[in-house]
Amino acid sequence: MSITLHALSFSWPDGTPVLDGLTTTIGAGRTGLVAPNGGGKTTLLRLLTGELTPTAGSVTVDGVLGHLPQELPTSAMGTVADAMGTVADALGIATVLAAVTAVERGDTDPAHVDAIGVDWDVEERAVAQLDRLGLGGIALDRRLATPSGGQVVAVGLAGRLLRRPDVLLLDEPTNNLDRRERDRLAGVVDAFRGTLLVVSHDRELLDRMDRTAELTRGALRTVAGGFTAWESVVAAEQAAAERDVRSAEQALRRERRERQEARERAERRSASAARRAPDAGIPTILLGARQRRAEESAGRADGTHGARVDAARARLDRAEASLRQDPAIALELPGTRVPAGRVVVDAVGVDVRGLFPGGVDLALRGPERVALTGGNGSGKSTLLRVLAGELAPDRGTVTRAEGRVAYLSQRLDLLDPETAVADALATAAPDRPEAERRTLLARFLFRGARAHLPVGALSGGERLRAVLACVLFADPAPQLLLLDEPTNNLDLASVAHLVSALSAYRGALVVVSHDERFLDELALDRRLDLADGRLSPARGNSAGPRTSAGAPPDPARPPR
Repeated sequence: MSITLHALSFSWPDGTPVLDGLTTTIGAGRTGLVAPNGGGKTTLLRLLTGELTPTAGSVTVDGVLGHLPQELPTSAMGTVADAMGTVADALGIATVLAAVTAVERGDTDPAHVDAIGVDWDVEERAVAQLDRLGLGGIALDRRLATPSGGQVVAVGLAGRLLRRPDVLLLDEPTNNLDRRERDRLAGVVDAFRGTLLVVSHDRELLDRMDRTAELTRGALRTVAGGFTAWESVVAAEQAAAERDVRSAEQALRRERRERQEARERAERRSASAARRAPDAGIPTILLGARQRRAEESAGRADGTHGARVDAARARLDRAEASLRQDPAIALELPGTRVPAGRVVVDAVGVDVRGLFPGGVDLALRGPERVALTGGNGSGKSTLLRVLAGELAPDRGTVTRAEGRVAYLSQRLDLLDPETAVADALATAAPDRPEAERRTLLARFLFRGARAHLPVGALSGGERLRAVLACVLFADPAPQLLLLDEPTNNLDLASVAHLVSALSAYRGALVVVSHDERFLDELALDRRLDLADGRLSPARGNSAGPRTSAGAPPDPARPPR
């Protein structure tokens, strides 16, 4: 049960290289695979499954392979059993169940026995796997008309586990999972005894790995331990690389200075000799020979110093190449500032489609930062849409202060995918001069030709940066920013970029996320949990509930 790559190379049809001569073996245990968005992680998994063909080299998977991709197909008319059979690499359990049922009814057709194979207990194992993943009690013939993201992942993972895989590939498995679903997935990861390769940006999940493999510049390097251990190694390497750069810069300056001083000494000697020549009575022919020898000597010395300068410059180039380039987003957003006492939004007794039967109250004052947590299906996204004004409540009222409200859905579909990034910002902020817009895009790391790429061609992290640029610098600036699972599909550098951008935002902020480390970095004022149609304080709150005379405390309202 292992994965062996030998001289593996892959390039896209336009010649863009992704992997170049990759040779490695991934053995039993848990391996986390990290890389920036677009770094080739999903491409490598598709090569392992045979979905893509290598440009050169080979891939060998020893054992039964299971693969859970990022995007799982679902059918509105399919049953749970169908879903497990129709997603990529699934077992086709519906056919096996039908064969078992036919045999139990007395049909002895050999085709049924062939279809069943050794899976006579497939129904019991399927129920057990679904129960293990939080879908206990769901009948296998139940139709999934509107499965949640968590249900799709749970059903897909159950289908893979039913194959009893020796090698299991998971591609961003925690996307769309709530806290409880992530905990169940962690249990599966901890219990798996084969070769597990996990592509993820979830730092908690990556910390459960036995080793961390980084795909960078088309090569794979491995560090023992989880993500925290990998971070420590990278930080030490980065510190050493920075010292090497400083040392190489000093050496280059020294060699340039010595070369210049040598040139100046040679020029002074030549000038002095020329002044003394008439008084020395030396024949002109001898003077010419001496001058040629001096020039040749000076040329050789200059060449030696030049070679030293070139060597020092090459050393600096090598040192700089070893540095990790992760530019931060540096912004100043004074237009988003909201006075501390201003009521930005006040929702009272809100209910939508019976999700909040008791009515939800939520008030935001000033530049508050609030995290909204809760399980999938609890209504978090619905509540954000109500606050944004996209969805009218069936009951209750929502009062918003003057000023723009910006809502970023999970799909990041705010911008036209056919529109170039620069044109999208021009539409959002038409009164800003073009030169200023170019500067703003550069601060969001869209420089040169990248600013003119269509939105649809961007990676998840790039698209988020483009949306943020258009939202935060639009006219007028937003006073309330609502974010729904903004870190889904983002690499770790992009999450850091998001935190950098939000650190400059001075308005009110409500964010829905299951990424605990991301929430911890946002300097939140409050955390509210939505469960059973009610809002209540979640762990980590820094502001307590307001109490009015004669009224019970309202956990969703901050102190005055």
